[in-house]
Amino acid sequence: MRLPQGRLRKSRVVTDPREPLAEVLDRSVTGYAVFEPQDSLLLDADGRGVVTFADGVPVVAYHTGTDRGGPPALADLAVPGPYHVSVFELDAADLGPVHEVDALRVPPGMPAERLAGDPALADSTRRAAPTDRTTAAGADGAGDHSAVEAFLEDEEKIAAIREQAREEAKQRAAEWGLNDT
Repeated sequence: MRLPQGRLRKSRVVTDPREPLAEVLDRSVTGYAVFEPQDSLLLDADGRGVVTFADGVPVVAYHTGTDRGGPPALADLAVPGPYHVSVFELDAADLGPVHEVDALRVPPGMPAERLAGDPALADSTRRAAPTDRTTAAGADGAGDHSAVEAFLEDEEKIAAIREQAREEAKQRAAEWGLNDT
């Protein structure tokens, strides 16, 4: 997915993707956000997620590391933070060709649900979405199932998460002196 360079609005490291998603919605930004997870264990070093917005409402998602779009891209990006997030403003006309690609589109509330785990933000996003985006087939979350399926089918990601959890458990056990017998 190719996008013209937008005007940088904000760039920072966040522990929770909710912050930039809520800010984009509150300010009705038209443009895109680039999410770069800091955990290279789960994603390629160049694996980034891009979410585009029209008036603050998510329209498209794409993951550069897996070359997948739509709900599967959000599944690829849904990893523990922190994230480096850069938000760019871009004219709606420049986003038009990308927004027309059905394979890249996501329901309005899905990024808030899948990346931030925030049902209230997802509801706010759905309310802000144009009527045609909320009444279309799949706009009310029918696409959510495919994102979960895409995540569960990625055995490498699941194995990496398990390994990370094991390492964290070992570290905590050592910190708490549970390994001393």
